[in-house]
Amino acid sequence: MIKISRNHPRAHAWPNKARLICVLQIMAAMNALLEKYNRPVPRYTSYPTVPFWEEKIDTERWKASVREGFTRSNTDKGISLYLHLPFCESLCTYCGCNKKITRNHGEEDPYLETLLREYGLYLELGNDPPLIRSLHLGGGTPTFFSPANLQRLITNLLKKSRLHPEYDFSIEGHPNNTSREHLETLHALGFNRISFGVQDLDRKVQRVINRMQPFEQVKLVTEQARAAGFRSVNFDLIYGLPLQTLGGMKHTIRQVLALRPDRIAFYSYAHVPWTSRSQRLFDENDLPSPAEKLHLYQTGRELLLEQGYHDIGMDHFALPTDELYLARQEGRLYRNFMGYTVQPAGMLLGLGVSAISDTGNAYAQNDKQLHNYRQRISQGQLAVQKGYFLNEEDVSFRQYILDLACTGKAKLDPIHLPLFRAYSFPILRELEEDGLITWNEEDVRITGNGKNFIRNICRAFDLHLLRSTQQQSVFSKAI
Repeated sequence: MIKISRNHPRAHAWPNKARLICVLQIMAAMNALLEKYNRPVPRYTSYPTVPFWEEKIDTERWKASVREGFTRSNTDKGISLYLHLPFCESLCTYCGCNKKITRNHGEEDPYLETLLREYGLYLELGNDPPLIRSLHLGGGTPTFFSPANLQRLITNLLKKSRLHPEYDFSIEGHPNNTSREHLETLHALGFNRISFGVQDLDRKVQRVINRMQPFEQVKLVTEQARAAGFRSVNFDLIYGLPLQTLGGMKHTIRQVLALRPDRIAFYSYAHVPWTSRSQRLFDENDLPSPAEKLHLYQTGRELLLEQGYHDIGMDHFALPTDELYLARQEGRLYRNFMGYTVQPAGMLLGLGVSAISDTGNAYAQNDKQLHNYRQRISQGQLAVQKGYFLNEEDVSFRQYILDLACTGKAKLDPIHLPLFRAYSFPILRELEEDGLITWNEEDVRITGNGKNFIRNICRAFDLHLLRSTQQQSVFSKAI
């Protein structure tokens, strides 16, 4: 222990200096962990993850799985619907989503007809009108479609369905083309949550990613959404984009904080030009270095936490009044292909080109080519292309991953001890040494520091990945 004389002329400054040294030591330790665990890791919106699915799915077996899913879900759970609306008027060069760039709004009607026809094909597999618990419109740019067409789509879907008493409708919107009429129409249809793709508010960054949207426009649509009655507004932000700087990130976060969105998804930019051709338009010299990217993340995260947001995990932050935070605290959080959700639906049906479905014991993804998707549906066939049927081991290890991602802990079944000892325990020991978890042969618990590394912790139970010799570079880095 250091003794400080009260008569020393600088004694009053020493405690502050000691605290500063302590803070710097903590920051250095965190930096070391971030660098160590900044490796390619899945986001675990499914298990097994998509790279381990079969390239060709057995369609008849898939139909049988959907029938079982309808039977299971038409009790109190209900189903989730995801509708992929792929059209965008301009290309955002960072984007890795399945999209079609066009200014031809004549594309709207035929695509919506195909969606409704696809839903009809699925309805033939059930005995009763499905009970819809949640519905999400994603893209692409869903607000590419006119308010009248979105109204027609949802109205026709609901005519053939029943609504769960606790239903939840949400949509992704582009700040530049989401109108007051969009918002009022959607809210009248039952939509109560909206997510705006903000990404970055630095004009230099916006220019290079071809997404020019002034702060004033983001502010306007946020205010209009709240005035229309939307109870939750989410912003998507990205760190690691070309030309991003620390000063620019601070400016973006502070502007976002001024609008106080209920949730913020703070995603890591994944530079994968070999799969996303638009990213080849970047000069790679303009991308932040790995160390700079880590600093961007840390800075953004600290600013969010300082202003009352809570780290839900896996890139998501929420205010303490938001359902996502409350569900996390109460152990009611779930995770699916759209990320975290509070709706425990029994089956997720994905409609539209490239959309993914999850029946609970099987996954399927629609054809990624718009022409092929339309052709299959027009011929009265489901458009599923690739997928996976889970075995008992998959179901168990998926639950371990879901429990860790959603509750921060997982109870381990002794029946899997041989697998744990071969694959999981060596990783858990290292995670424990780094202070990210506590564990024994009965359970695993994520520590406060471990919340920053949930994807790395889940990896300890990813048997497909741990057994594989496949290149892990197909996944984005954890930070």
